[in-house]
Amino acid sequence: PGTRHQRCWFHKSSNVLNKFPKSMAPAVTSDLKDIHHAETKAAARAAIVVFKEKYEVKFAPAVTCLTKDAEAMLTFFDYPAEHWDHLRTSNPVESVFDTVRHRTVRTKGAMSQKTVKLMVLTLMRAASKTWRRLNGANQMPRVIEGVKSIDGVATTDPAKTNAA
Repeated sequence: PGTRHQRCWFHKSSNVLNKFPKSMAPAVTSDLKDIHHAETKAAARAAIVVFKEKYEVKFAPAVTCLTKDAEAMLTFFDYPAEHWDHLRTSNPVESVFDTVRHRTVRTKGAMSQKTVKLMVLTLMRAASKTWRRLNGANQMPRVIEGVKSIDGVATTDPAKTNAA
């Protein structure tokens, strides 16, 4: 219940780009990278404002697509900077689910609930062997303890923690 929500930048970028002509894709992609590769949350918000001013007149649906989830897109700034690469996208999780879906759809015959569970567990274990290690794994205990970060840097000041 207390989990913060981070939207996937890969999918959001794709959704925004779909609302532009293909010829504009390189420029728009660069502008989107300026947002999600910003050094601070304030810089990312400023880049969103620039994006909005630049494209709102001609491409309002694209701007709406980006800005409606702006805060959920910037949640990763409230965690250690080492984790940002992992938090910005949901593709690794989806890759595992795709593997399981691919195999379960193609399995012939009626499977019992027990055999389906066993197959899914086996597929997930096999997929987990190829996962790359978490950047900043040494930061996980601090995240679990509830240490807050502002722009990727842990803070111990209670006044700043409440502001984030």
